[in-house]
Amino acid sequence: MTKPRALVLRTAGTNCDAETARALQVCGAETTVLHLNRLLKEPQRLEELEILVIAGGFSYGDDVAAGRVWGLELRHGLARALRTYVDRGGLVLGVCNGFQVLVESGLFDLPGESQALGDASARDIALTNNQSNHYECRWVTLESLDCACPWIAPGELMPTPVAHAEGRFVVRDETVLERLKANRQIALRYVTEAGGPASYPENPNGSAEGIAGICDPSGRVLGLMPHPERNLDPWQHPRWTRLGPRQEGEGLGFYQRLVDCAATGIGV
Repeated sequence: MTKPRALVLRTAGTNCDAETARALQVCGAETTVLHLNRLLKEPQRLEELEILVIAGGFSYGDDVAAGRVWGLELRHGLARALRTYVDRGGLVLGVCNGFQVLVESGLFDLPGESQALGDASARDIALTNNQSNHYECRWVTLESLDCACPWIAPGELMPTPVAHAEGRFVVRDETVLERLKANRQIALRYVTEAGGPASYPENPNGSAEGIAGICDPSGRVLGLMPHPERNLDPWQHPRWTRLGPRQEGEGLGFYQRLVDCAATGIGV
């Protein structure tokens, strides 16, 4: 099996690029960490990749709004290159701040260039302030759903840490929510540890219907607020000594399926 090529994108304020790169490398991807400015100057580098990951952190200090500045840089500087990359089968993952960036970039709808370079406020989805109105840093449980994303395995429960202040997923109206469901774009949701419907604090931000992650209609672009790359080793869970024998953290399987999907081309 050929090693897929992955790029972890960073910029001022990102702080999860190293552990994200480690997750991809451990799972078999040939991985490079690259600053956004280099990619803006050399967008053709996307042609060499199978996986693009936008790392978490606090890009540009989350000034204006979380992920907005970085998202607008992608919207204005890489809209055409990113759409070409996804259309040819490239996979995109955005984690936490990376999810916020993807929402701001407009990539989930894969619009035409005129819309992609237009008014970001016209979008139908957003990640806004947590309902608790403060920063949430805790472990939660995610349930993976039957969605368009080829590396999501439906029905799994994954303990994962969250660390954000603007992670509440909201939609413009009920019609948007129904469209996301019809397109199989809802990929992950917050649940209780046993898999039941979650309220605060299991749903740490008050997201609509507990939505923790979505994909685009093609399934090749995925964003989620929690951090699977912070649960790669069994001892990273705060209760790891009470969970019984575990050879790896549950987040490792998430990244392994991403890498395997890129390597085999399944679903893309």
